[in-house]
Order: sequence, then structure tokens, then C-alpha cells
Amino acid sequence: MPDALYQLAEQLLDLLKQRQKTITTAESCTGGWVAKCLTDVPGSSSVFDRGFVTYSNESKQEMLGVPSETLSHYGAVSEETAIAMVKGALNNSQADMAVAITGIAGPGGGNPDKPVGTVCFAWAFQNNHTQTETLCFKGDRDAVRRQSVQHALQVAIKGLSQNNLRF
Repeated sequence: MPDALYQLAEQLLDLLKQRQKTITTAESCTGGWVAKCLTDVPGSSSVFDRGFVTYSNESKQEMLGVPSETLSHYGAVSEETAIAMVKGALNNSQADMAVAITGIAGPGGGNPDKPVGTVCFAWAFQNNHTQTETLCFKGDRDAVRRQSVQHALQVAIKGLSQNNLRF
């Protein structure tokens, strides 16, 4: 793992430990990379609850309870799906906080409305405060995924750094 991602994961885990909070992840295009970064850090088991890798629409529905209507109306790569994923991760874990990522890492799969590199994020706390964001990253498949992981960790750190647990 690149040093920058390790440092971000370490920083997030330290904040979680300080605040006695736990985290879960729901990942599609990143294939569990956020969970891997977090669990690469020794001692992560005290704050990392679990990770869901929901690459297919069926797994999003089965594991996280993403409504089929959300997927058919908005698509797998949408903020609406990311919200359903993050809420499903919280509902199916004991975690205080969750991050969800769904996107098009490429090289194929894009279209004019959602080009390759489009990634939708959602972060949420059990208090129902949720934030979403959609970004379009440049680069090859690995670069899109790496940037997605970095962004997910950075925003989670920002949310935990604020005393009111808001993003």
C-alpha cells in the first residue's frame, strides 16, 4: 500500500480510537481496498467492524438492502445508491460510522452522463448525518481506484475531526 494511504488509514483509526467509535465499509469499484488499508494498520480490529464488497447489483441488494428500484431508477453509480449502501452497512453492522463507494473505474463501462472515473461516495454516522459526493477521477483503472480510496479516507477523517461528528 502506498505510504500516503497507510498514513491516512492510520490517522483515521487513531481518530476512531480517540472517540471510541467504530467503522464499516461498503465498497463496489474499490473492491475492498478501503477495508484493506484500514486492516493493514496493526490494532485496527479495535475499531474496524467489517467490510462489505458489493460489486454486483445483486450483492448490493442482498447484503446491504439496496432497493432494486434505486438501482433501476438511478443506476449502481449514483449518490442515491451510495446512500442506500452506507445506510445498509450501518444497519447490518454494529459500527458507528460507515463509508460507501460505487463507481466506474474503467477502462470500459462509462457513458456521456457517467464517464469512466465517475465515483459516488457516501459517509454516514449512526445519528443519521450523511454526506454524499460525486467526483470524476482521471487516470487508468488503478489510479481511479487509488484516488477513490484516498478521498474516502480523507473525508472520513474530516468528519471525525469535527466535534459534532459531521462532515
